[in-house]
Amino acid sequence: MKNTYIIAEAGVNHNGSLDMAIELVNTAATAGADAVKFQTFKSEHLVSKNAEKAEYQKVTTGSEESQLEMLKKLELDYEAHRLLINHCNSKKIQFLSTPFDKYSADFLIRELDVPVIKISSGDLTNAPLLLQIAQTGKPVILSTGMSKLGEIETALSVLAFGYTHTKQPVSLSEFDDAFFSDEGQHLLRNKVTILHCTTEYPTPFEAVNLRAMDTLRDSFHLRVGLSDHTQGISVAIAAVARGASVIEKHFTLDKNLPGPDHKASLDPVELNQMVTSIREVECALGNVTKVPTIAERKNKEVAQKSLVAACEIKEGEIFTKDNLTVKRPSGGISPLQFWSWLGKTADRTYQVDEMIRE
Repeated sequence: MKNTYIIAEAGVNHNGSLDMAIELVNTAATAGADAVKFQTFKSEHLVSKNAEKAEYQKVTTGSEESQLEMLKKLELDYEAHRLLINHCNSKKIQFLSTPFDKYSADFLIRELDVPVIKISSGDLTNAPLLLQIAQTGKPVILSTGMSKLGEIETALSVLAFGYTHTKQPVSLSEFDDAFFSDEGQHLLRNKVTILHCTTEYPTPFEAVNLRAMDTLRDSFHLRVGLSDHTQGISVAIAAVARGASVIEKHFTLDKNLPGPDHKASLDPVELNQMVTSIREVECALGNVTKVPTIAERKNKEVAQKSLVAACEIKEGEIFTKDNLTVKRPSGGISPLQFWSWLGKTADRTYQVDEMIRE
């Protein structure tokens, strides 16, 4: 059984190199991921020239350059995207990308026809971008890092309005009207998956708050998943056991490469282990019915027990707690009947360990 959609997040771990991006595709396909995801942006549309790097980016790439200068080195041009899609098709893995500006979103949707758009946590409040994407009708995977439930509801309201209207809103109340409408709720259920996420790289285990994934499911009645930034694979596997429909996880060719995200990413071996473990957990989850499985039925006779003679019992003797006991195998009188046999008379002689019979 295969239920979880596994996104191997290449992100910007190609360091601006198409050759490295292609190798990341190969690695994700070999691991068995469903999709490999990149990031599509034009730096000048994403960040202002004076914006500082995030603290983790300063640690991994230094603080001498600006965020704009760092991102400039990590762009992939549009032609590289087309080549990557073709390569993904040849490797039978889905190409995905997160747009970080309206021009990139338009390119991914209008020119590349990417089947689903992943929206980053940083754009959860970017209502113009959310509306633009929703009005194309594309399904959305929405990360929710750094947000509260009210902010998530607002983002979903914008998406609901975009899915149900081609016009621009006149007032913010129109978003709420769309969210609470039957049509809006129906379209959200069919088109939107929300990912619990902690926006820290790497995320400390005590900051994961994995149970919040359940809160998202209960609050919005949508498919939920996890965008995981912890080190290792245990949290992603735990999320699948808690019902995640999507797992997104950063990976790299080498954690020691220069760049902002490599150190908080899985290496190829870990990515393989994660995918394999998730598929094993999916298989182990089974269903809610509690019955003996086919695999264990053959062991029932050997493992369960019957009433047997604890010592020689002569014909006419009374069965007591001292001369009756319980031992393997099954197939005789069930131990559940132990008390009802006390005080009965043996209708024949039993040897030690011989099953008691009706």
